[in-house]
Amino acid sequence: MILLEKNEMGRILERLAFQVLERHADCENVMLVGIQRRGADLARRLATLLKNHLGKSVVQGTLDINLYRDDWTSLTSKPRIGQSSIPSTLDRRVVILVDDVIFSGRTIRAALEALLDYGRPRAVELLVLIDRGHRELPIQPDYVGRCLQTSPEEHVDVLLQEHDGRDAVRISSPAL
Repeated sequence: MILLEKNEMGRILERLAFQVLERHADCENVMLVGIQRRGADLARRLATLLKNHLGKSVVQGTLDINLYRDDWTSLTSKPRIGQSSIPSTLDRRVVILVDDVIFSGRTIRAALEALLDYGRPRAVELLVLIDRGHRELPIQPDYVGRCLQTSPEEHVDVLLQEHDGRDAVRISSPAL
């Protein structure tokens, strides 16, 4: 079932960009860091929206967390290791971690651990497009595009033009 289409996703990202601007007016010491893959794409889109409003670029980077996952030894397939790109020091910056969906909190825990390999940020904030609940760790986003009530068995997919040829959010139930 499709929950969000392209236009609504665009409005949500615009709202999230305004929320970042409300908290960090000129974004002078802000760095957007997108978690690979779809979080990185969303961070790039947010950076474009912020640049349009600020008239200047916001520093952005990408973070691959596969080596920091707490389940990599139990996966049936080998994780695909990507590259992180953190263009400048994190020291004294506010890092806004960007991801598509937050579920258990374990991806964010891994991202926090990975970030610390690059420096000591002044603060880390979390921005997600979808919060579907069911946390296993005490991690909550600072910026949320949409909260969804889901069962743990359901799956939420964020489709992005960059990878999937269209923008949408869909939810699916396991086959019976």
